[in-house]
Amino acid sequence: MGRHSTPRRSRKPLLATALVPVGLAAAAATAAAAQQHDPGVSRAAQSPTSQLHAATHPASASSVSTVTPSPVVRPAVTPPSVIRTPVSPAKPTPAPLPASVTTGSVPDSSYQAYRKASETLAREQPGCGIGWTLIAGIGKVESHHAENGDVDAAGTLRTPIYGPTLDGTLAGNQVVADTDGGQLDGDAVHDRAVGPMQFLPSTWEKYAEDGNGDGKTDPQNIYDAALTTGRYLCDGHLNLRDATQQVTAVLRYNNSMQYVDDVLGFSRRY
Repeated sequence: MGRHSTPRRSRKPLLATALVPVGLAAAAATAAAAQQHDPGVSRAAQSPTSQLHAATHPASASSVSTVTPSPVVRPAVTPPSVIRTPVSPAKPTPAPLPASVTTGSVPDSSYQAYRKASETLAREQPGCGIGWTLIAGIGKVESHHAENGDVDAAGTLRTPIYGPTLDGTLAGNQVVADTDGGQLDGDAVHDRAVGPMQFLPSTWEKYAEDGNGDGKTDPQNIYDAALTTGRYLCDGHLNLRDATQQVTAVLRYNNSMQYVDDVLGFSRRY
């Protein structure tokens, strides 16, 4: 041996230990920690024995509690009451006034009386067929429509109209003795025509009508006189839709063809 050689020392035997790979050990530790902190992991999953027990001994039907849900009770719903608003019927649109009224050739008060008379007769004597214009033709010739409508609200003339005394003093007029004691015409000796449609007292007594519904028949009232005129023209079951029968009716009122031409001429104009 040389001078510099190191003497050998005695060695003790080494104990053998199992070496575990570091990666595998770390994975196991991580899995264990996750199982301890994860509440979603069931104990059956942690214990294979418990899994086997659950598969081998399933729970009996009697051990499972069954909860029957209570029926849902809904309160009765009362439908809302329907409120109906009454609907007023539409009012008919009044017919426009004829040109003869709007231009002033027929006063409105007279037109209303003539029209009312023709409407009344259309209900009472539909076969006559008299129009308001024929009555207006008489009113024009006899009194210029009650002195151009000089009447009060009820249709009564403010100034009564009287014809000449029929005592034969006027050419073309016949003598007519008194028939009413002077009650209508103020003459107890001879008769004379009265009112806007110029009725003799005896004719008025036979055909008089209440045209304004006041319970009286007054020859000086335009409504009464117009309706009485219509009734007189319709007498004898005449059909005044026919031109020939119109002539017959007007001749009855005054036996003169000139009078007929005047009345029917104004009637056509209106």
